[in-house]
Amino acid sequence: MEKEQTTSIRWILAALSLSVLLSSIGTSIANVSLPTLAQVFGASFQQVQWVVLAYLLSITTMVVSVGRLGDMVGRRRLLMIGVFLFTVASALCGSAPTLWLLIAARAAQGLGAAIMMALTMAFVGETVPKAAVGRAMGLLGTMSAAGTALGPSLGGVLISAFGWQAIFFINVPLGLIMLLLIHRYLPVDANRRQVIQPGFDVMGTMLLAATLAAYALAMTIGRGQFGAHNIGLLVAALLGLGLFIVAERRAGSPLIRLAMFRNASLSASLTMSLLISTVMMATLVVGPFYLSQSLGLSAGWLGLVLSIGPLFAAVTGVPAGRLVDDVGADRVTRMGLLGIAIGCVLLFTLPASLGTVGYILPIVVITVGYALFQTANNTAVMMDIPQDQRGVTSGLLYLSRNLGLITGASVMGALFTFASAVPDITTAPPDAVATGMRVTFAIAGLLIIAALAIAVGTRALVTRLVLAQDPS
Repeated sequence: MEKEQTTSIRWILAALSLSVLLSSIGTSIANVSLPTLAQVFGASFQQVQWVVLAYLLSITTMVVSVGRLGDMVGRRRLLMIGVFLFTVASALCGSAPTLWLLIAARAAQGLGAAIMMALTMAFVGETVPKAAVGRAMGLLGTMSAAGTALGPSLGGVLISAFGWQAIFFINVPLGLIMLLLIHRYLPVDANRRQVIQPGFDVMGTMLLAATLAAYALAMTIGRGQFGAHNIGLLVAALLGLGLFIVAERRAGSPLIRLAMFRNASLSASLTMSLLISTVMMATLVVGPFYLSQSLGLSAGWLGLVLSIGPLFAAVTGVPAGRLVDDVGADRVTRMGLLGIAIGCVLLFTLPASLGTVGYILPIVVITVGYALFQTANNTAVMMDIPQDQRGVTSGLLYLSRNLGLITGASVMGALFTFASAVPDITTAPPDAVATGMRVTFAIAGLLIIAALAIAVGTRALVTRLVLAQDPS
């Protein structure tokens, strides 16, 4: 009996891992196709960027709502719908005759990915024994990093061999395999309810989606140059946030229970996730410019160096999970944050004297620290969440990560340009790019120190509360 249960858990983790892998590949694989799509459809670079942006916006705006819906109607049922939508939308992407139909299909694919992302971590908390949750989270972290790293190289191979359509069609057989695994191994939902029911917070869902869309657009349009459109969108996002809070206070069955944020550990975890994702995006924004313009790397070497970080993150994921199970999530969270902080300091000092090696070593330290943090932070959150809140909480974790990535792409990119003291970073001299890189990672280090202070302060607060409740 125990052997059958172990085998079942392995197949469950296989299904969830494939879900994370596909949604992560979907985020990164389309980037490499943009030059080809611009040529095929006779479109500008700004137009084809929406192939990437539509997917990202769809995930960001809907990941919390679909998590909550999974809590209400059954996660297995909704996950199968999400995988089916992702698979069908992938087929539509590959057969799209026009750019705008491709963008619409990518938005639908992003909605399917949002469902897959929001429900995978919730299923870990529901199906995996507590003693092994850390290892399961580490495995999902490995799949996420592997998907991000694999996307560009896999996309390049598929486009060269079969054309741009192949980067979407490849999801179809994999999606069908995932549907079979979910149907066969994931536990059947305990209670069957209608998908749309009076308790679902439609108003809150629409307000949150509009607010997040306004913020994401404010951070992404204009390539980091803030103008009237960006400011207007930020004002709209702030107004939407205020309306959302009012709506949630009045809702009988709110999308997000605002009382959740009174939980110091949850609020701290979400804040740290946002800060860390902002810093991690800085490595993706600054790295290519520094390596090519300051260190003079060719395109081939550039791609190889940029793949080293995600590779180490993927390799670290499962050992990080074991470490969490052995020594505890709080300790590993602080270890990860300290590693990222040390990496930022090394990036500030080493590249000037050691060149490419001086860049690679800090990036390895940063990405290993990130893998430790992500695994521990996700485990700490999902371990103690009530079952009826696991979906929405998982969605909040992904939302904080995505908002950090979006913010990092804009804010850290703008900081890099400003610190380089040039109007156009693409034509900046090597010394200016190097200065911009050092300033950017000095600020990144301060953000990590803030996250570390939050981790230490939250741990101290929780300890005091426990002692106050149980003085013995």
